[in-house]
Amino acid sequence: MICPFCSSDFSRVIDKREGDGGKTTRRRRECQKCSRRFTTFERVETLDLLIIKKEGKREPFDRVKLRSGIIKACEKRPVSAGEIERILDEIEAVLRKSATTELSSKKIGDLVIKKLKKLDEVAYIRFASVYRQFTDLADFEKELSKLSKELKTKNENQRARN
Repeated sequence: MICPFCSSDFSRVIDKREGDGGKTTRRRRECQKCSRRFTTFERVETLDLLIIKKEGKREPFDRVKLRSGIIKACEKRPVSAGEIERILDEIEAVLRKSATTELSSKKIGDLVIKKLKKLDEVAYIRFASVYRQFTDLADFEKELSKLSKELKTKNENQRARN
């Protein structure tokens, strides 16, 4: 590693720690020439994901944009920032494990819908209304009816098990 102070390429590692939940390695180094210390970080290089929008336009995957949409859906709901980050991590992991680096926005939307449905029904309906482009009250009623039937079936199955 080249010293940022004297440009020597002789340094030694004096401390190494895991960071960011094991996703990075932080190394404290000391230059063998000028004896000054500096820090380096090592992280796995990930492939850039491209999102294919409905109209065919491609844009880079933007975790911040995805977070913003989920936060809007969860606004004034009992959903913690930690739960939102967990959902984002799970979605991004699924996307990165995909066989391709180009993914449809529909796949991402479907993943968000699935996660929000389990987390909070109101946030799910809010996100679904934008994602599925509800145009009138009938669209909301259909989705609420479908959700209500799913919850009823789920509750009956739980009661049957107990």
